[in-house]
Amino acid sequence: MMESASRELERMRESPDAWQEVRYERAKDGDANAVRRAKVLWALQYDRRPGDLPLVRWLAGQEAVCRHEAPFQGLSEEAELAGFLLAEYRQVEDVWLHWEIKVANFDTWCGYDQEHLFAAGVRRTIAFVRDSGHADRDAVLERLLDEKGRPCVSEKDLAKWSERNRSRFPADPAAEDQLTWVRRAQLTGDRELTRQELDRWAAGRERDKETLGLLRHYLAGLGAFAEAARAQRESLAFAGNDWESASAWRTLAGLERQAGDHHAAWEALRECRRALDGVSGWQEVGLGRMYVEELFLLAGSAEGELAESVFAEADRQARDVPGLSLVVLESAAEAAGKVGDRARAAHYRKLRDAERQRIDNAIGRAGR
Repeated sequence: MMESASRELERMRESPDAWQEVRYERAKDGDANAVRRAKVLWALQYDRRPGDLPLVRWLAGQEAVCRHEAPFQGLSEEAELAGFLLAEYRQVEDVWLHWEIKVANFDTWCGYDQEHLFAAGVRRTIAFVRDSGHADRDAVLERLLDEKGRPCVSEKDLAKWSERNRSRFPADPAAEDQLTWVRRAQLTGDRELTRQELDRWAAGRERDKETLGLLRHYLAGLGAFAEAARAQRESLAFAGNDWESASAWRTLAGLERQAGDHHAAWEALRECRRALDGVSGWQEVGLGRMYVEELFLLAGSAEGELAESVFAEADRQARDVPGLSLVVLESAAEAAGKVGDRARAAHYRKLRDAERQRIDNAIGRAGR
């Protein structure tokens, strides 16, 4: 993985014309060049040179565009890595580029540390922004200062933040958190490498709640649903109350369903329902709606008498759970059709269509 990353970086260093090959390019599933750009950033993390500043700036700019334009937005590790690498150069004029990442979307606004803006130094950055004629001057200055006009970050806090980030993004690959290699292998789409890195990470670790949760997550991402279900079943022991227990059983049901063990999924959903008895007002919260959704999904996946039994239970529970989403109603209509209940299929299609119309009307009003 890192060998190909290093080759990509060398190509970028040889010719700025190659930079366009890793630009943000919107695609159906996000960014067509996300992996190639990520590899260049990974290589830069372990091979930092003063002359790479223009490349780092360009990559950070592409990450800002990606976070703003990509369908799923969010704050990616690659955007944070680009911001870290840029901050390490401590160039005051880069405050505007950090700002572009900061305001790219809601998640970056909340999660991209404001210390990035101060990377060149607290007093120096504030003075630079104050003296600037940049279009974002006032907005940035408002973020840099509190309501009394004092810096939001001290020089001491900035130094501590920089040290934490250097630990998070070490210059030596050997110092990297093993889970980082799992995430990176997953991003490249190399399933075999992802599994190798995951097994290496899990070997010898205490099988506590965090470990089991991460195992479940990554195994499910690999399509190893039966193994993910086993990890989830093991984690049931860590449920501390009825809410956590119900949530854990519902998650297990989904994994068992995707693994093809529909009877195990049904048993898990029955356990979920028993746990929900201890959750006050569960019908009114998201967990209740997710439980009903999983019932309909199982009814649509199972066969024969099991599918009919599950659908009957889903239909019964759905009557007491208001505010079912469009996706749940779609699953309900499909499940009803699957078991041959024409009347309930028509009922759920009517509710589905009404909900879709409500959403379309809301979007139309918002766009006016």
